[in-house]
Amino acid sequence: MAQQHVPPTPNNFHLWFKYVIGTAPDLKRAIDILVSNKRKFDATTNHALFDTYIGSAGADAAVVHKVSQQLHGVMDSAKQYLTAAIADNRLQMEAIDDVADGRYNGVDPKLLIENLVSELARATERAAKLETSFAEKSRELDTIRDSLDKSEQRARTDTLTGLPNRRALEEFFRQAQIEAMEKDQPLSVLLIDVDHFKTFNDNFGHGVGDQVLRLVAKAVRDRLRDSDLPARYGGEELIAVLPCADLESCGNVAEAIRRAIAECQFTRRSTGEILPQITVSIGVGQFQFGESMTDLIDRCDRALYLAKKLGRNRVITELELDRKLAAG
Repeated sequence: MAQQHVPPTPNNFHLWFKYVIGTAPDLKRAIDILVSNKRKFDATTNHALFDTYIGSAGADAAVVHKVSQQLHGVMDSAKQYLTAAIADNRLQMEAIDDVADGRYNGVDPKLLIENLVSELARATERAAKLETSFAEKSRELDTIRDSLDKSEQRARTDTLTGLPNRRALEEFFRQAQIEAMEKDQPLSVLLIDVDHFKTFNDNFGHGVGDQVLRLVAKAVRDRLRDSDLPARYGGEELIAVLPCADLESCGNVAEAIRRAIAECQFTRRSTGEILPQITVSIGVGQFQFGESMTDLIDRCDRALYLAKKLGRNRVITELELDRKLAAG
């Protein structure tokens, strides 16, 4: 930060700490490009970088402020340790020079050896203390890194379902989109909506509605691969991004999710009461090279709307949208 003349504000500390530890490849690439082009990190650039790669949904302000203070403390301590080490080395060299001078002044060689051994022992002791101090600061940096990681994980997680949220979805899709185009691989998305959810909420209350959403989220998560991303899209809508999956494969996964939820028996936790059948409608679409996530989700949404129109509790792919347009 000092080399690039970046002001040591909490937001800048957060941004550059992520850059240094390398947990955000997109951020690292952006800063490296700016540095190679000799761009100035003025207030506008710093603000834009933070908004783009950290954003208001990133680590909360209290965590960022705490991290900033901790990093200040670690750096101040490191400077003190280095200053002390430089001073100790200077004193050590002077002491050894004095021993060496004694050789030419007729001092007993045995005494010279004892003095030299004594100086080397003191130097070793100082080095050991310095190493211990730096090890302690290294552990503090690990704690800071963990604090940021946990804060950012919370910022990317929907608190109700435990699934990734919209922000995490957008980041994942952006990377999956790039890889799909670079490797010429398919990429598909399924959009899920709980049928008659408003009526269900009105009849049984929001607490039970929340329970249903969590159970649906689990059903979705359990039927996806580790390489896929399920997320809460909003309200009672869930979404999943499936890299390396074509429309047919994604449709099969969507059907497995639909069937599992339809066959599941839901009970009210507080009373054990058996609840009415829960069903979902799902729209499926495949990424077309160069299109935005918004365009792809719009096709999934239209397929989802058609599933609702045709009676709900079904999966509709964008191919059926095309057939309907051709027929109509």
